[in-house]
Amino acid sequence: MRILLLAAVLVAALPAVAAEPPARATRQMVVAAHPLAAEAGLTMLRHGGTAADAAVAAQMVLSVVEPHASGLGGGAVALHWDAAGRRLTHLDGIAAAPARVTDTLVRDLDGGTLGVATVARSGRAVAVPGAVALAGELHARHGRLPWAELMEPAIAAATQGFPVPPYLREVVRQRAAALRQRPALRALVLDDAGEPPPAGAVLRNPAQAEALRLLARLGPAAIHGGPLGAALLESAVVPPVPSLMTAEDLLAYRVRERDPVCATAFARRICSSSPPASGGVGVLQTVIVAERLGIAREAPESAAAAHLFLEASRLATADRRRWLGDPDFVAVPAEGLVDAGYLADRAALVAPDRSLARAAPGDPPRRRGALPPEAAPLQEAATTHLSVIDSAGNAVAMTTTNNLNFGADLVAAGFVLNNGMTNFATAPGTPEAPAQNRMQGGKRPATTMAPAIVFGPDGAPEIVLGAGGGARIIDAVAMAVIEMLAWNRSPGEAVARPRIGAQTGTQEVEEGTPAVALVPALQALGHEVRPATMNTGLQVLRRDARGLEGAADPRRDGAARGD
Repeated sequence: MRILLLAAVLVAALPAVAAEPPARATRQMVVAAHPLAAEAGLTMLRHGGTAADAAVAAQMVLSVVEPHASGLGGGAVALHWDAAGRRLTHLDGIAAAPARVTDTLVRDLDGGTLGVATVARSGRAVAVPGAVALAGELHARHGRLPWAELMEPAIAAATQGFPVPPYLREVVRQRAAALRQRPALRALVLDDAGEPPPAGAVLRNPAQAEALRLLARLGPAAIHGGPLGAALLESAVVPPVPSLMTAEDLLAYRVRERDPVCATAFARRICSSSPPASGGVGVLQTVIVAERLGIAREAPESAAAAHLFLEASRLATADRRRWLGDPDFVAVPAEGLVDAGYLADRAALVAPDRSLARAAPGDPPRRRGALPPEAAPLQEAATTHLSVIDSAGNAVAMTTTNNLNFGADLVAAGFVLNNGMTNFATAPGTPEAPAQNRMQGGKRPATTMAPAIVFGPDGAPEIVLGAGGGARIIDAVAMAVIEMLAWNRSPGEAVARPRIGAQTGTQEVEEGTPAVALVPALQALGHEVRPATMNTGLQVLRRDARGLEGAADPRRDGAARGD
């Protein structure tokens, strides 16, 4: 990516991104993690495209302007609502393990142990990408505009450049030392001196522009069997820990259609992604348990409300880490985990005046042979989300990811390669009790992505939302749902609210916000809580009597655009 300091007149034509206020529209809207992405989606809607067309165009732009979070080399999950057929579809494009793997990412082929820090940012961590395949499937099923047209805004952004937005600048600053050691990433996002780009810098990515032109011409086959796949393999098979992926792995990849996971809370039907996109189960568990605990009766910013939410989140975290995995490989009791009776029993564990000493996983119904050893993945952090409703009432909630910021720290044809293999369990379990999320060839790791749609009384989408931020996705989405349904907050209020949560395994309140003032009261209840940075990119779109309101998370660089 080339960094240019352009004349003031050109920079003025491409304003730097800042936090934007919520937007209103009457017919159609796109909310995404960058204004250029939201505008690309809206342009497709104005050209007669569908919500699916808008989502694909917006995501391709995000590959250019949010290279740390998602892109052509990553994975994705999406919910699509077909208004005419009144049908909800869940598409799984999660990046998958290649056919040849060991039992954990930290075990080498010779049985030796690999260092976590080394392997997490290596070719071995690159999973077979699925984001482009999902975009192609979404367009083939529900798109109206020509595929090549959907690439045009992203090609323009990569060719003409865009001013470095604040959140991207901060991510680059935090990782600058590591990025300097990777020539391709250094060229992508650092200046000639190896420093984070200054204010006013405009980034161009001619290599990704060319990749997008190939994608426009060849479709997803450009990666799955074509020249972009060859470039990906060339970049991934590098020392010290090369990828085990092959061209056959790329050719064999398929998007999976799965049943979404749905349940009722606050008199609304809420649906989200199902395993291996396990964030949906976590969101539903947290929301339903919090409702049963009476969170709606508490003041929104009170310690009492925070206590109930943290306890609900802790219980959901325990279940997620024990029970969830890829249902193509292991029995996953997703329906049992959101069963009303089961969650009533889980809620009964919570006391109003004292935190649980330990939030243990439960024993859900309909286990169907699921095995119980707990095993956490290495880590997961960077992700992005977009929400769309078109004029016909179709809706898309799509979450995409490179996994960690800048994924495996590898670049192919101008796009970043994911490190999705870090989402598998670090401990495989035993032959008698293998971990649900253990690494296996062709398997998709459990991920906390949680695109969600809340249906109104008329049965149509009322709220379309999702977030980035690793395990904190679940807390962000769950709290936004509670904010809007329990306390009648607007999307703008929901995205701006100080965050709390426990999905990382640690109880957290968002540092630098009024939530920090709750710490003494929460500690008095027995919570082991600490302030933390919580840069979840929550994107929310809501339909009401006046039309549509959309809001992008002020912690990142997003925007809402609509007509």
